[in-house]
Amino acid sequence: MLLAADWPQFLGPQRNAVADPSEPALKEPFKAEPEQLWEKSVGSGFAGPVVSGGKVILFHREGSDMTTEALEAKTGKVLWRSTYVTDYVDSFGFDNGPRAVPSLAGGRVFTHGPEGRVTALDLETGKEIWAYDTASAVNSQQGFFGRAPSPLVVGDKVIIAAGGSLADKPAGLIALDAGTGKLAWNSVDDEAGYASPVKLGDTVLAWMRNQLWLVNPESGFVLGSLPLRSSMEASVNAATPVPCGDGRWFVSAGYGVGAHLLKIAPMQEPTFTTLWEKQDVMDCHYSTPVYRDGYLYGFDGRQERGQTLRCIEVATGKVCWNSPGVPGGTLLCVGDKLLVLTEQGELWIVKATPDKFEQLSASQILRSSHRSHAAFADGILYARDTEKVIALRM
Repeated sequence: MLLAADWPQFLGPQRNAVADPSEPALKEPFKAEPEQLWEKSVGSGFAGPVVSGGKVILFHREGSDMTTEALEAKTGKVLWRSTYVTDYVDSFGFDNGPRAVPSLAGGRVFTHGPEGRVTALDLETGKEIWAYDTASAVNSQQGFFGRAPSPLVVGDKVIIAAGGSLADKPAGLIALDAGTGKLAWNSVDDEAGYASPVKLGDTVLAWMRNQLWLVNPESGFVLGSLPLRSSMEASVNAATPVPCGDGRWFVSAGYGVGAHLLKIAPMQEPTFTTLWEKQDVMDCHYSTPVYRDGYLYGFDGRQERGQTLRCIEVATGKVCWNSPGVPGGTLLCVGDKLLVLTEQGELWIVKATPDKFEQLSASQILRSSHRSHAAFADGILYARDTEKVIALRM
């Protein structure tokens, strides 16, 4: 059973990097160093943790083993481990571990490995229920950095951006039966990107390599699409689309794509309406921004050239403030505070207000050079780097 304060999937309860309203507010003044409850060594990969019912689920790589573990949320004690052997090698020698954050639903853990294996495990015991190899079954392609989009569970289906193809029908997006792992449908003629699919009402919105797609999750029927990608071959779409209220969605990438505010109406024509599009406003390289009360907070710029945390007004795209420069980072929102994890391993607590950049605290909690998204559940922040995962009482 998932609790209100769980963080059961990529970007949290609603897949928008916002903590559940039932979470206790973060109270000032903040300690210079947050209270660390526990830490545990972790293998390679960029898949962040997820939390459900007092368990923290990790998906990482140890040698040739792709490992899923359940830890006791309050102590870090290992409850179970499940592994499978992988021979995945990153095309750029960047990291050979998993990228996709697991999804928890219906008492099961769903993982999507970089080699293309989708696995369902029992949340209580770790027993493997089924596995599906997208590489052999639907010709999923490895791409630049392996398969990375996180699974999206809608009803009794697990939606995977496989980027595959079959002789009779495309398989860019597929749905697997959550109970059996059998292919329910395959659809969407596109390669996989690095953004994860999200729910948009009764539909699924998926930003693939070349286009934004609206798909019926029950049948795979394509309701509409919008071409949106860089003209550069060496480019990625990595930030997941962000809902901004009133049918508006924020979609952004670097490599010349820029920031786009779209009105998306699944059952009306036209399906996609561009409200504005701008360069150098909030060009998201890999991190997904968060929305709060008419404003977006996120990292702008390419990681190689340095980024800033930035606030923009959604209605106009106006830049309200910038932070000092950093290599990059990820963030989530708890009430009126932002918990920001920089690539330097610092945790910032920042007010989610458009008035000015107001940093309430900064502390070194992890090693540098990591990009995973953290999780927040029951007042505890769970974050990882290349060597360990930690739990901090906030």
